[in-house]
Amino acid sequence: MKHLKKSLLVVAGLALLTIGLAGCSSSSDNSVKSIKDKGTLVMGTSADYAPFEFPIVKDGKKTITGYDIFIAQQIAKDMGVKLKITNTEFPSLITELKNKKVDIVLAGMVSTDERKKQVAFSDSYYKVENVLLVNKADENKFGSVSALKGLQVGAQQTTTQESIAKKQIKVATTVTEANANSLTTELTQGKLAGVVLENEIADNYVKQFPEKYAIAKDVKLNTPKSQQHINVAVRKDDKKLLKQVNKTIKELKSNGKMDTFLAKAQDLQAKYGK
Repeated sequence: MKHLKKSLLVVAGLALLTIGLAGCSSSSDNSVKSIKDKGTLVMGTSADYAPFEFPIVKDGKKTITGYDIFIAQQIAKDMGVKLKITNTEFPSLITELKNKKVDIVLAGMVSTDERKKQVAFSDSYYKVENVLLVNKADENKFGSVSALKGLQVGAQQTTTQESIAKKQIKVATTVTEANANSLTTELTQGKLAGVVLENEIADNYVKQFPEKYAIAKDVKLNTPKSQQHINVAVRKDDKKLLKQVNKTIKELKSNGKMDTFLAKAQDLQAKYGK
């Protein structure tokens, strides 16, 4: 009888411990509740990457807009809160997220294996290809990667474009800057032979400034599978927030608004970007 009582006590104790642990795990993730309590979703971005995020002046007021902004606004709307945008340089974004300065990051950010070690990523909402942006006068100058030998090629710091430039254009020297716009300015000044950019970004420069820029069609760059998808970044412990973000992304894909948002961002850049 004593042995039976001891067994029952052990079982009861384990049951209580299990319940307690379950309660802790479910209550420790306040990622959605804390945002709703403060009434604001804070988005970190780097507004130098049109049409994903870029500044415009409309009705005398400077604001940040773009494809990622529209997605973040929908995430905030679905949560019943306002969106606040924090603009910083791209290399600092993951640190800002981990230090809880922002709740999410949308900045044309690719979910690389290295970044996955630090933060969690949503489902993908955009597939990436990379190209070399050059001066209009050099549109047909580079017949291959080897034609860039001894020259300087630009890429934004800590991006997949930097990795691609260093690994696939080894014949050239890779020059990095925190801001993508700084690189394209240096390109027009003749300091760089080209800038490695995501295809949509490069296309945007060509559309906005057809007299200045072109894409080097004969310089073929390979985008590895692990560097092809743009996603929303959240902290690893914020599983409920990640679930909420994925819910919005799924809905935007199914109702066609992802395409609408991108087209809207392109139109705004065409109207206010110059």
